[in-house]
Amino acid sequence: MRIVIQRVSQASVTIAGKTKSAIGQGYVVLLGIGSDDTKEDANWLVKKTCSLRVFDDPDGVMNLSVRDVDGDIIVVSQFTLMASTKKGNRPSWIKAAPHDISIPLYEYFCQALARELGKPIGTGEFGADMKVQLINDGPVTICIDSKNKE
Repeated sequence: MRIVIQRVSQASVTIAGKTKSAIGQGYVVLLGIGSDDTKEDANWLVKKTCSLRVFDDPDGVMNLSVRDVDGDIIVVSQFTLMASTKKGNRPSWIKAAPHDISIPLYEYFCQALARELGKPIGTGEFGADMKVQLINDGPVTICIDSKNKE
């Protein structure tokens, strides 16, 4: 699994002109699921996401987690994170998981994240054409891959 975490001051996901999710301070998490990903990958990323210290403490040092600041999270599925650009100029998504693997893992990740965070999270809609608006705070953007643990 690959995630891109963007620290935001506000964000929303809109589908067909209707707001599906909206948050203030927190994260937008873009989630890519590979065909060899498992619940263990999801669990590792959930813990890392909730514990990552990228919010400023009173001294202006990035020392607080999303939990520490009572932040919110929106998770958006994004198979394009699994792109391979090794050959040519057209990305290949052969490493992306098919729907029968990715949908249950996406749902599992979102539920596990909500449990770990201790509150509901916002989501997009799997497979939908979504408009994601956000104000990246900092900007702070972190990429994490569960296979290489970085």
